[in-house]
Amino acid sequence: MTRTLYLFGSAAPPVFDVAAVVESAQADGWDVCLGLTPTAARWLAESLDGLAALTGHPVRSEYKMPGEPDVWPPADVIAVAPATFNTINAWALGLTSTFIVGVAAEAIGKRIPLVTMPCVNAAYVQHPQFERSIATLRSAGVRVLYGEGGFVPNEPGQGRPAEYPWHLVLEAAAEALT
Repeated sequence: MTRTLYLFGSAAPPVFDVAAVVESAQADGWDVCLGLTPTAARWLAESLDGLAALTGHPVRSEYKMPGEPDVWPPADVIAVAPATFNTINAWALGLTSTFIVGVAAEAIGKRIPLVTMPCVNAAYVQHPQFERSIATLRSAGVRVLYGEGGFVPNEPGQGRPAEYPWHLVLEAAAEALT
C-alpha cells in the first residue's frame, strides 16, 4: 500500500537537509511530495530539479492556477517541518498567503492528519502569539512536536540545524496512520 506524505518546509536552516529526509521517508514506504515556502524555495533553488527527480513530483511553492489539475496524489499525512515562527503563526491565524500554509489550513477541515515541528529560537518563543498559535494548532488536532519530546528552541544565533530531530517528524507521520 502506497502512503503519500506531503512534506512542507519553511525557510529555517534544517530545510537544507530535506533531500536526506525525503530519502529516509521513501525508505519507510512513503511517496513524498515536497512543498516549500517561497523563501525556502529560493534557498534551495539550485536543488529544486534534483528534489523533483528524487520525489518523482514537482516541488511546489505556489498555488496552482484555477482550473489546473492537481499534479500530486492526495495526502495521507501532511508534515510541516521545519516550521518557522511565521509559518506557525500564519497557520494558526488562518493567514493562507503561502501555498504550504493554505494546504495545511485546509487539511484541518478535511481531517487529513497533520504533524508539525517548529524551528524557532528562544527569543521568538517569548512573543505571546507563539504559545497561542501552538495551542490553537493542537486544539485543531495538529500534532505539534514542540518542547519535551520535540523541538526545543536554542538561543538566537546558537542554532544547530544538524541536530534538528527530523526522525521525530517521520515517526509521528507514521503514527498518524495507525
